[in-house]
Amino acid sequence: MLKKISTQQLRVGMFIHEVCGSWMDHPFWRGSFKVSDARQIAQLSGVSEVIIDISKGLDVEDARVEVVDDVEVGSEQDRAEPSPEADPDDAPPVQQCSLQQEVQRAGRVIAQSRAAMRSMFQDVRMGKAVDTEHCLPLVQEISDSVERNPGAIISLARLKTSDDYTFMHSVAVCALMVSLARQLHLSPDECREAGLAGLVHDIGKAMMPLEVLNKPGALTAEEFAIMKSHPEEGHKLLVEGKGVGPTALDVCLHHHEKVNGKGYPHGLKGDEISLFAKMGAVCDVYDAITSNRPYKAGWDPADSITKMAAWSKKGHFDERIFQAFVKSIGIYPTGSLVKLQSGRLAVVVEQGTSSLLNPVVKVFFSTKANHPITPELLDLSKSVDQIVSRESPSAWGFRNLDQLWMQA
Repeated sequence: MLKKISTQQLRVGMFIHEVCGSWMDHPFWRGSFKVSDARQIAQLSGVSEVIIDISKGLDVEDARVEVVDDVEVGSEQDRAEPSPEADPDDAPPVQQCSLQQEVQRAGRVIAQSRAAMRSMFQDVRMGKAVDTEHCLPLVQEISDSVERNPGAIISLARLKTSDDYTFMHSVAVCALMVSLARQLHLSPDECREAGLAGLVHDIGKAMMPLEVLNKPGALTAEEFAIMKSHPEEGHKLLVEGKGVGPTALDVCLHHHEKVNGKGYPHGLKGDEISLFAKMGAVCDVYDAITSNRPYKAGWDPADSITKMAAWSKKGHFDERIFQAFVKSIGIYPTGSLVKLQSGRLAVVVEQGTSSLLNPVVKVFFSTKANHPITPELLDLSKSVDQIVSRESPSAWGFRNLDQLWMQA
């Protein structure tokens, strides 16, 4: 039997069936679990109520709690006929905002996501089944952030450290998949499916030996063969678990396939690869090459797009999907270093509304004087100054570019 109680009534030994309220108010990626430690109760301080299952854990002595499975409840308001469950597609649209307005909220989503994915990977390593139904609120939070301003969460997720790459890579690919799905004009349901697929696409890496997964140098042929098994291992985990549909299963198994047939694990080519798997391939590679890894530093976002364009022409990616991906994040993604006609260097802060060639940038350095200048926001769609080249941050010795775009 299920009962709704206040979090003040919680105690160790109770089984939480559902945490009421927003997923952002607590750090647990599992919606249901047995309370085994008082610290778990403390972590629910931002939540007012939970639903407990007394068939799986302790009951409460207070008879005034609300019984929520077909049993009469305490007040006339509680007895009222419940309204139909809202359809997510009928919900009011998320209000769009600027990158700076979204950065703080996106940062909270990133922090929660990191803890959630770390917990999921650890559970898998301990032999627990994957239950991705409880990932859906996380996918929704990420999707909402993408809708408000895609540049914020996508760019913040790129700033992962090499230590948390495995966990945060999944979050970043989730955000990229949602953004790409929106660019392809997929339905809201398909956008959420794409996001969930991105979130769990690399779950098979939880089965890889840590000494191989986190190796700081190049892999041997034997080690690479081990790593190439992660799509099939992940697919197996998701099949054995619950809450995953065919889209996530397909992306997990086939996100390393290439349209030229030279990918793995099945060497699929062309139309043998599904739309979502083709999307997963692009999003996975972009985040991988722009992120700091145990064995290499991430590449500049704009340079990464250039390299991926060359790979796409060689058959690594579907050309249509790749072009849509570029439109979704920009030719000069947020965080890119560019040089203007005036000789000033600038970091890309936000994508322009009229053209991919004219983002909003923050100028901060004069190449003519070889000296920093007072930072200034510049909307290139309204300026005579234009981008003439991409620049390498490492070649200039810049290490604080991310602070520049985040604090615009």
